[in-house]
Amino acid sequence: MKWEVMGIAPDQITAEIWCDILRQEGITAMIEPGDAISFMGVSSFPCRVMVPENMVEGAREALGGNIEQAE
Repeated sequence: MKWEVMGIAPDQITAEIWCDILRQEGITAMIEPGDAISFMGVSSFPCRVMVPENMVEGAREALGGNIEQAE
């Protein structure tokens, strides 16, 4: 399975919420592993949310379509 960046969440908490919503919609999702590392526990930096490449558009639609996309 090839993963693609679906969007960039402003922080890890938001990314976790997006992943939960997507999973509830039946879309496999994860946070880019390197983005969620923090010495303080939860990263306050932007996090890339990854989904299988064939689910990118459906994932963006499931989150309302107003997602910052990776460049």
